Amino acid sequence: MNRLEMKLCAAALALIATGACQAQDKLSLVLNWLPGADHAPIFYAQQQGWYKQAGVDLKIENGKGSSFAAQKISTGESQLGIIDMMTAFDFRGKGAEMTAVMAIYANSPFGFYWKKSSGIKSPKDFAGKRIGTPPGDAARTVWSAISKSLGVPEDSVKWVNVAPEGKIAALQTGAIDITQHFYSVNYVYERTFGPDLGFVAMRDVGFNPYSNAIFVNPKAAKDQAAAVKKFISVTQRAYVACIETPAPCIAAVSEAASQKSEDVEASWRDTKPLLIDANSKITFGSFDPKRMTADYQLAKSAYKDMKDFPVTDFYTNDFLDKTQKVK
Repeated sequence: MNRLEMKLCAAALALIATGACQAQDKLSLVLNWLPGADHAPIFYAQQQGWYKQAGVDLKIENGKGSSFAAQKISTGESQLGIIDMMTAFDFRGKGAEMTAVMAIYANSPFGFYWKKSSGIKSPKDFAGKRIGTPPGDAARTVWSAISKSLGVPEDSVKWVNVAPEGKIAALQTGAIDITQHFYSVNYVYERTFGPDLGFVAMRDVGFNPYSNAIFVNPKAAKDQAAAVKKFISVTQRAYVACIETPAPCIAAVSEAASQKSEDVEASWRDTKPLLIDANSKITFGSFDPKRMTADYQLAKSAYKDMKDFPVTDFYTNDFLDKTQKVK
């Protein structure tokens, strides 16, 4: 064999070896909604090739709400998805199988907005007012618990059905007196209403369940456990990196979602406080057993038809990379 043939053989072997090393496990992740600042770390990790480097071929799917994501995961259409915790409890209590494997919102994003000029000075003035949300709004479904935290009689408000994209307009025109929105879009309300904006964050008044989290389909958790673990490790790494240095993450999701970077930056500013709790400094994304038990009891009180199940079967910290933590 001459020198040229030897080089060609070496090159062929290198290509074969490279192909073997790059064998990828396919996973699909359905978002809770359209891409936003809270998803920036996932898109950043995808852009940087971190998932592929870990051996994961990740497909990111746009969502249509937590219920949509819960349906896709429980049926196995998607292996992974982002779901609000209360919605997931409701689905699990009706027999849908899914397991929480990583917390994203360690703090509740629920907040109520109103115009000061309407005469509302604080939640104590909510009685007799109209709250506009979609019928299946997560905060609306657990209003019995929220009303207690606000000190408002549960049956003292009137609920008005408003589409998600119509909340701000309805508040502007006076069609409703109050609305509820995730704090990640707080900046939009501040820009729209300025000093006339009234607001209360539920996490500041004693209502602070876990919210958005990554859930896995049971079959994927069993059959693709190694791939799921790799995905979670990379995702933890990405969130920790973006908390420390947000600019490249903001750019990644802005490009992927064709959004203005200044809007994503403002949303990330509002999102960051939701991502971090005491556990985040031990292991980012981990679930506290006491909080999960309390959240389960909260869900039981809100969803009257929710069947009992062991809360310890509903979540796990076993897929987490214990080295990933917020400084």
